[in-house]
Amino acid sequence: MRVDTRPRRQNSGKAAIERSHLPHLQWLRGRPCVVAATGGCEGRMEAAHVDHAGGKGASLKVADYKAVPLCQGHHAELHRGAKTFEAKHRIDLVTAAAAYAAKSPHRGRWANVA
Repeated sequence: MRVDTRPRRQNSGKAAIERSHLPHLQWLRGRPCVVAATGGCEGRMEAAHVDHAGGKGASLKVADYKAVPLCQGHHAELHRGAKTFEAKHRIDLVTAAAAYAAKSPHRGRWANVA
């Protein structure tokens, strides 16, 4: 078996910088857990990226404006299976992320993003 020993091409990081909106993530951490109505929230608030919202690529997260506020417990549950999480809590995370993005005081940064 042959092994390719050529150095791998490095990602420029430009795409990751364009998707990053740290003030929006901080704003999300100040909101209540998106599934708080069902109870059982535990831990500190985190901004959870909704991977199935689209725009995810090799070595790239989805854009920060496609995130929702979740407590630590629900965020861990989300990572065990997004579709199961949505069915259990009866929530559409893509729609919720879009709603939070529309309400964000930082929305001007990504207003022209398709």
